[in-house]
Amino acid sequence: MMRTIVFLVTTAAALPGCINVSAPDKPIEINLNINVTQEVVYRLDGEAKSLIQQNPGIF
Repeated sequence: MMRTIVFLVTTAAALPGCINVSAPDKPIEINLNINVTQEVVYRLDGEAKSLIQQNPGIF
C-alpha cells in the first residue's frame, strides 16, 4: 500500500503543471474517393428467350 502511494506521488510530481489542448487552425478534411461499379450479367434459357421473342409485349 505504501509503495503505491509513493509511486503515485512521484508520478504526479513528474507531470507538468499545465496541459493545453487546442483545435487545429484549418478544418479537418476527409476525402472519400469511392468508385462503385456494378455489372449485371444475365443468362436466359433458350425456351424462355423464344417465348419472349414470340410475345414482345409480355413485359
